[in-house]
Amino acid sequence: MGDEAGKIGIAHAGFAMAALPHKKTSETVWEREAGSVKLLVESGLDMNRQPIGIPYGSLARLILIYLQTQAVRTRSRKVELGASMNAWLSAMGLPVGGKTYQLVREQSRRLSRCRLTFFRRSGGAELVTNGAFVRDSILPLDSTHGQMPLWQERVTLDEGFYQSLIDHPLPLREKAIQAVSGRSMAIDIYVWLAYRLHVLPGPVEVSWPALKSQFGESYKELRFFRRDVLPSLDLALAAYPEAKVHIDERRGLTLYPSAPPVPERKLLAG
Repeated sequence: MGDEAGKIGIAHAGFAMAALPHKKTSETVWEREAGSVKLLVESGLDMNRQPIGIPYGSLARLILIYLQTQAVRTRSRKVELGASMNAWLSAMGLPVGGKTYQLVREQSRRLSRCRLTFFRRSGGAELVTNGAFVRDSILPLDSTHGQMPLWQERVTLDEGFYQSLIDHPLPLREKAIQAVSGRSMAIDIYVWLAYRLHVLPGPVEVSWPALKSQFGESYKELRFFRRDVLPSLDLALAAYPEAKVHIDERRGLTLYPSAPPVPERKLLAG
């Protein structure tokens, strides 16, 4: 897949193993665990102490990738919003206006209020990072209008989240993010493959039950998960042509060592 601009996006490496829910959930604490990483996302509260809700779906992921990308590019916790995020979402195939604006506002509200905790096990120690995505609200200043310039000019990422992001950045190809932007599961699979494949020492088999545990926890039956994940898997692989993955419809996936989606020379140049 061509990437003429060669632009790089960034996500926290922890999200490769523990992601947000795909659909709206009534839970006030979202828990995901994969390998040595565990993520707890707690819903924030409104002024009446009512839960705001857990951020979910592809739009929440795209907003988060934007915030993380800008923070790493500028090496600053302060991230510009307004027209810059509007342009980025449009580049991802989501022109912001009307209903889409309301969806962006809702996911921004959830992201701005929630709390999160990363647990990482390393050797005989457990590393814990407490915090939030952002310290300042990213809500529009006036909900009666539908224009992005009414947003705050900038937000400040939570210090703990920002430092963890700088310590554990995962480079992604922006053209690939655009290609998978409409499916939250495809985004998660692409991020997961980008994290895992280039560090594999050899082939690794991942069973369908293991994939369901990571990407389809809400599915009660494996056959329905397998049916629904295949289109997202195909989309993620098309967006990451360097990925060497064999799909066995009975057993699962075999992952092979592959080149990263962003070449190391590009990272050094950027």
